[in-house]
Order: sequence, then structure tokens, then C-alpha cells
Amino acid sequence: MDERRALPDDALAEAADAFQRLRPRLFGIAYRVLGSVSEAEDVVQDAWVRWQGTDRDTVVAPGAFLAKVTTHLAINVAQSARVRREAYVGPWLPEPVDTSVDPQVGAERGEAVELAVLLVLQSLNPVERAAYVLREAFGYAYDEIADMLGLSQDNARQVVSRARKHLAAGRRAPVDAAQHRRLLEAFVAAARDGDVAALEDVLSADVVAYADGNGMRGVARLEVVGAGRVARISAFAKKFFPGAEYALVEANGRPSLLLVQDGAAVALVSVTVGPDGIDGLYWVLAPDKLRAYERSVRARTGRP
Repeated sequence: MDERRALPDDALAEAADAFQRLRPRLFGIAYRVLGSVSEAEDVVQDAWVRWQGTDRDTVVAPGAFLAKVTTHLAINVAQSARVRREAYVGPWLPEPVDTSVDPQVGAERGEAVELAVLLVLQSLNPVERAAYVLREAFGYAYDEIADMLGLSQDNARQVVSRARKHLAAGRRAPVDAAQHRRLLEAFVAAARDGDVAALEDVLSADVVAYADGNGMRGVARLEVVGAGRVARISAFAKKFFPGAEYALVEANGRPSLLLVQDGAAVALVSVTVGPDGIDGLYWVLAPDKLRAYERSVRARTGRP
């Protein structure tokens, strides 16, 4: 029998209300662990199905219970996703998510939501990712993390510490938000005009560009390094997407560049900024990832 039909209407409504209040947090946990909007949506839906089938009278803290369920589901998906990502053509980048309405994607802090940070997170194993996310993004205590992950408290502390050190080694010192936006705006203007010299002026000498097209024709399948080379491929976007509109949007807590052609998103570009200019460019071009971003926009704004 369908468990949802077996529930009385008032019990189902109460379960739905409780779950809906917690949904942003559950999505935020799953998204950070997986780096995928679509996979996180599936995990949250699976958590909802399990919540309906749970004897909720025995659940003392629904938030803790659902966070644990979601974390385990996300870890399982992450473990199976590893094989699929090994077969990915070219650089794999996280799916961008609109954060203009819900800036922290369900977190008390904006930690571990930037594309560059999510990419580094993917180099950790799923348990390390989950432990870091639960601690640094959502502020769970070590005893709670230990319970969620089936670890001792000492082990939970060690796992978080290792993850924190790994991320610190791959991260740059934060740059003033106004400077970040100024450099991105200068990049957008130069890219729109196809001005290679102007692009080089805003790029650091050792800038690295990643293009996620999953085998799309004309998209680089390896990282591109160096201001000159990166400037040339950035200027080429004008010819690659003729007539595209350039707009600044917010994605993953940072201003980003969205290219729209014939009413559909064709590229989303996020940047990291250092003292010498833009030092990282993340081009999301794969259509399925752009559709996931557009779904996140609609989900958070109510737009059709």
C-alpha cells in the first residue's frame, strides 16, 4: 500500500509542514556534499519519502533526524557518482545554483557554497565532505556529527580537521567584495567586446580557466593556464555565442556572468580573485547544468 495514502490527512499535512520548514537546510547539506543541484533535489525528495514512512512519534528532534537521513543519502549518491564523474569528458565543475533569494542555500553561514570551494570539496571523500559541511556550513556540534556519521567524537574532530586543512591549502585569501565585482564587470565588458588586451589587464599572470562542456564541440577539455591564452579564449566567446546577452547574476554567493542566447542560458562564468587580478575562471557550459541553474532560479523566485 502507498504509505502516503495510509497516512491520515492531518498527519500528512503536519509531516509536510515540518519537512517544508527544514527543506532549505536539507537541500543545503546535500548540495554541498554533491556539488549538484539535480542530485541534491533527488536526495531531498528521497528524504521526504522516508519521512512519510517514519513513525514520527518516536522522533524527538525532526531536524536532527532529517539531517542525518539526508547526509547518509547524499554520501551514498556521492559514492556512486564517483564512477560517472571519472568518465566525464573534460573538467567537471559543480552545478551552479541561484543564491540571490536564499544567499546561504539553507545554511547559517555562506561556507562551502562558492563554485571554487565546492570543486576543492569534491577532492575529499564523501564522509570528509559531509563532516566539513555539517561543521563549517551548518555549525553542528561534534557529538551531533559523530552520531550522524557513525563516528566517535574524536574521530569526527579529526575528519573535520583534515578536511579543513585540505581546503585551506587550496583556497586563496578573501578579496574585498567590491574589488571582486569591479574586476568581474571589467572582464564582462572586455569579453563582450572581444578585447584581448583589456582582458589580459584584469587577469593574473597565472590565471587558470576551467570549461565544463562534457565533450561539447569547441570547448577546451583541459585547463587553460596563463593570461594570454585565457584572454584569447574568453574573447572568443563573442564568436562562439553570437548575439548573446551578457548579464551579471548571483550564483553560489558571488556575482557571476550569465550569457543568454535566444532566451536560454548558454554559459555561466564564475571567477576567483587574488591580489593580482582574476586568477580563476569557471565556465559552466554543459546544458544540463545550466538547466539545473535555471530550475534553481525558478524555485527561489517563483518565476515560471
